Amino acid sequence: MSQTQLSRAPVGVLDSGLGGLSVLKALRAELPAEDFVYCADCGNAPWGDKTQDFVLDRCRAICRFLIGMHAKMIVLACNTATALAADALRSEFALPIVGIEPAVKPASVQSRSHVIGVLATNGTIQSSRYRLLTERFGHDVRILSTGAPGLMECVEKGDFTGPRTRALAQKYLAPMQKAGIDKLVLGCTHYPFLSDVLHDILGPEVELIEPGPAVACVAHTRLRQISAARTLNASPAEQFFIKKAVLHKDVLLRLWPQAENIAELAV
Repeated sequence: MSQTQLSRAPVGVLDSGLGGLSVLKALRAELPAEDFVYCADCGNAPWGDKTQDFVLDRCRAICRFLIGMHAKMIVLACNTATALAADALRSEFALPIVGIEPAVKPASVQSRSHVIGVLATNGTIQSSRYRLLTERFGHDVRILSTGAPGLMECVEKGDFTGPRTRALAQKYLAPMQKAGIDKLVLGCTHYPFLSDVLHDILGPEVELIEPGPAVACVAHTRLRQISAARTLNASPAEQFFIKKAVLHKDVLLRLWPQAENIAELAV
């Protein structure tokens, strides 16, 4: 592939579901000339309570699909995928693979109360990668790490502010509020779509921190390093491949109203 062809190739983005659209939003802002291919494994979600072998197998299959779509980079827009599969994927595939992890470092540095909360999936919280992250940046702060089963499913169903969503969020956030957190790290890419409820429960004194913009900056840097960043594109586009697309199309369109090219993810 020539350098011109490489620059014109799309960036692949994968997630267990539709939460990675919060990362795609940041990528689109940071890389306005790029084309994106987004894959959501909605039919097999959530990944947060699946085994490492299952998550790795699904990531492998979707990465192969994206490589078949000539992706020049793959962004793992999923904390669970990064925690359980990133190292193996990087050893198996030659193209750059950008991962994501809970923004514990900036939250720890910026906290005034020296108490921060991390809301994530069980898969992320229980991973060795997350343990190392908290050991590295948790010396000067107390970190309350909470697995939050059910919240990801609320987003997948399009229930962003309903009674069940609010009740789950209140249950998971109550111990953090009692402990006096002033930063809440959103350790699942689905959770930014619940920001209204989270803000309402926690109040203005607690800042929500999501990793999308930081991931987008890393992706931009990596593209420049391999001379593959696209600077001109008259009609930048996104393609969406969704497992069980018929069931999830309506929620996709609520989260990404401009989506047009939607197909079934057949891997």
